[in-house]
Amino acid sequence: MAGAGLNDLPVDERFLEDKRIDFEASLAKGLAELAIKDSLNILANWNNVDDFNRIFWCGPSKLAVQVRDSWKEDALFGYQFLNGANPMLLRRSCHLPDRLVFPPGMEELRAQLENELRAGTLFEADYSLLDGIKANVILCRQQYLAAPLVMLKLQSDGKLLPMVIQLQLPQQGSPPPFLPTDPELTWLLAKCWVRSSEFQIHELQYHLLRGHLMAEVIAVATMRCLPSVHPIFKLIVPHLRYTMEINVRARNGLVSDYGVFDQVVSTGGGGHVEFLKRAKDVLTYRSLCPPDDLADRGLLGVQSSYYGQDALRLWEILYGYVEGIVKIHYKSDETVKSDLELQSWCREITEIGLLGAEDRGFPQSLQSLDQLCKFATMCIFTCTGQHSSTHMGQLDWYAWVPNAPCTMRMPPPTTQDVTMETVIASLPSVHQASVQMSITWQLGRRQPFMVALGQHEEEYFSDPASKAVLKTFREKLAAMDKDVDARNATLAMPYEYLKPSLVENSVTI
Repeated sequence: MAGAGLNDLPVDERFLEDKRIDFEASLAKGLAELAIKDSLNILANWNNVDDFNRIFWCGPSKLAVQVRDSWKEDALFGYQFLNGANPMLLRRSCHLPDRLVFPPGMEELRAQLENELRAGTLFEADYSLLDGIKANVILCRQQYLAAPLVMLKLQSDGKLLPMVIQLQLPQQGSPPPFLPTDPELTWLLAKCWVRSSEFQIHELQYHLLRGHLMAEVIAVATMRCLPSVHPIFKLIVPHLRYTMEINVRARNGLVSDYGVFDQVVSTGGGGHVEFLKRAKDVLTYRSLCPPDDLADRGLLGVQSSYYGQDALRLWEILYGYVEGIVKIHYKSDETVKSDLELQSWCREITEIGLLGAEDRGFPQSLQSLDQLCKFATMCIFTCTGQHSSTHMGQLDWYAWVPNAPCTMRMPPPTTQDVTMETVIASLPSVHQASVQMSITWQLGRRQPFMVALGQHEEEYFSDPASKAVLKTFREKLAAMDKDVDARNATLAMPYEYLKPSLVENSVTI
């Protein structure tokens, strides 16, 4: 049965009463504050980006205030690619991108980029996947999208600084490069365009698809293929709690017809659906496994990538836990191969849930203990750390709307002739910005009934050996928690999105 509405879901997949009441109460609170913000600003004229302070009062976090105060700085702009709401796009450059064009007079810039490339300190963030996506029309007014490319350099002090921004692909003519040496407002608007593109890609590709929808694929396959007495069912099921219901709510309220994306986001109105299809086609198995993903993106050993450090450690802890459970119940590669229910589960994820993803590295069968351990670890990490790393930062980084505009109301600039009026006319309207803030607060706030990673009360394994493995798992998570706290005490901006005690045990919000 297709779960089109909440009533279609099995009772065991529904929110319990405390979770339902909290979710619906927070939604009502957000809508009430949205109405107040709209009414207070209905006749207001915004003349400066600082005017966004008029709506910056919906429970912003401490870090969100820091973002508001520093969002114009290049260092904070670069920092977000490493440790912001979406640390998944940045990669080390192997060569200068083909799409990067240098107009006459830009020879010095090219030489600087090539120097950084040779030194291994050149990085890029490419939003080409947005190219050609149809932009939304909101209240009869056309919105706009771009497909930027950002080239950045990693300094010896760990700061990642932008060197050049190109806002469109060179299809006809040469899109102008924007540089830190441009007039202040020109450079600021170019960065706003990048951040708006980041909002689209983050929310659709990295948060919705790779977090929520991937977790749902795992959940459906687990319920269909594995009986409740199966050891892999017992291993995975704590990490599937509430995922079905939160996804039905998202489909019916966020990405549905007339939902939030249609109302205020530039990829809404159908563009988001087309973009999700593109994003699905480039989703690879390696990209869901941090050791492979960070290696492929050239981020191993980058000391200022706290996401990278924490993702690797959390993966290692999870892998040890999975391996401990697996080796209690599977004594050889042959016992893995001969488990027909296990093979059906793997095949269901790759062929049915992901619509045939074997060409992108997802296994159709599991032939060894190592393969099983990696695949099960990927499933649990996706439902926990992967989602946490792209979910928890929304309130911190998106509450100050100019840092991550949900839409842009003017076309991308093609000249350096940018005024404050141009910037304000490009950024979201009062209502659009208020909706972004309200949704950001509701979804990004700390959840009062969250279950931290590994801390579920239900006992799925009754044998002493499995209980001992779970106890060791919890001890390693606690040790990581302390180490993250110790590191964060030395940082101006603590990175907590993979701190085990703050990582939810499943996708519940």
